[in-house]
Amino acid sequence: MPLRWQEVALPLFVIVTLLVLKYVPFTEGLPLARAAGVVAFGYAAFLALRLVQSEEAVSVDGWSELRPSMVEYFACYGAAALAVVLMSAIIVIGGTKHVEATQMVATFIASLLLGSGAFAIGLGGLFTRVRWNNTVLEHRSALGRETKIAWSDVRAVRPCWRGVTIATHDAQRVTFSQFHSGAAQLAIHATNRARRNAETSAKAFATL
Repeated sequence: MPLRWQEVALPLFVIVTLLVLKYVPFTEGLPLARAAGVVAFGYAAFLALRLVQSEEAVSVDGWSELRPSMVEYFACYGAAALAVVLMSAIIVIGGTKHVEATQMVATFIASLLLGSGAFAIGLGGLFTRVRWNNTVLEHRSALGRETKIAWSDVRAVRPCWRGVTIATHDAQRVTFSQFHSGAAQLAIHATNRARRNAETSAKAFATL
């Protein structure tokens, strides 16, 4: 699946923001240049893993199934590991007199953000299940909620901040991550089904 503009703009915005904050008096004492370097390294790894992401789903017992990609594993476990490292640093060296309160607060906030991001990626990507066959699309969330959509009911396929959403005539929705292996195949299949359903509805309406 091609890169979205958000996947390019967001890391560049974060890096530029960190470099600008380096020259702001209130935050000039923070290691923002190092943080920008970490973001740049992480983005380079993201691009490398994104380019090798498989566009084909896995076939299991007559079903096509999405699987988490290396991008999602890297983002989830990498963010969790970095959050643990930052929190450990706060605990170990937090009591020293050489550490400023601003640095401690910034490190704590960064640790919370990374931990929250890892948790969200795990719930939305690693522990969900999406599969389909010729008649139905099934989605099971990390909390065990199941949603089934018949292909004949698909109305629209559109991107969203969480990935790609497949919607039906009766307002049912299934959202899956664009970083899943096989996401491109499912998006193309759902788009074709939605267009075919629209053409069928238009022909049926014209005959009335």
